[in-house]
Amino acid sequence: MKIAITGKGGAGKTTLATGIIKYFKWKGRAVFAIDADPDTNLALTLSFPEPSRITPLIEMKKLIEERTGAKPGDVSSYFKLNPKVDDIPDKYFVEHEGVKLAVMGTVRGGGMGCTCPENAFLRALLSHLLLERDEVLVIDMEAGIEHLGRGTARGVDRLIVVVEPGKKSIETAFRIKKLSSQIGISNLSVVGNKIRGEEDRRYILTCLSNFNVLGFVSFDENIIQADINGFSPWDKSEKFRSEIGEIVKNLTGEKV
Repeated sequence: MKIAITGKGGAGKTTLATGIIKYFKWKGRAVFAIDADPDTNLALTLSFPEPSRITPLIEMKKLIEERTGAKPGDVSSYFKLNPKVDDIPDKYFVEHEGVKLAVMGTVRGGGMGCTCPENAFLRALLSHLLLERDEVLVIDMEAGIEHLGRGTARGVDRLIVVVEPGKKSIETAFRIKKLSSQIGISNLSVVGNKIRGEEDRRYILTCLSNFNVLGFVSFDENIIQADINGFSPWDKSEKFRSEIGEIVKNLTGEKV
């Protein structure tokens, strides 16, 4: 499975990504995790030790220059659009409890559409992970699909939009659906988060009646306390584990 997770800022993308990563690891699958959100929290939520010390790939300037043939930030010189990246996951990803993770980082003054060596490097890496590797891949993205292009879109098994009860979050889901269809992603689903009760469920199901809803994650004090104390929600909430199991069951069709 290659899963990309997006949604409005603060909707709970990282919480859902963590749950799905932990679930697949619990089932014995090899898992790669990519934190592609500028507000990097995935390593922390996965309980990686010293997450602030993880070097974003975009800051590995010598490596990027070696692979692309140009210095990062240099848009005036020629550089390789398809640099060698097949060894990057095994050499440069950080591993904890069987999960291999990389923080992508951001380029100042531009998103993934920026024509520069560092983004050529990141695009090539994402393409390799999506199209050529067999491991489960979970990408925690920013509030959009800027990291995905037409070339990599075909490798995404499911784009999940995390939605919380509220108009702004609903509007973001419609915007992402429109953008994703433009690059060929039709397998888009929704997960409702921070659900306080049946009224919140009905609100999301009514507003997003034309979307495939995989399931819901409840508003849970245990998740809040896990965040406060630096623990993964997977380790502190039985309800969370159960709801993630149902979501993955709907995602993959497997029996949980």
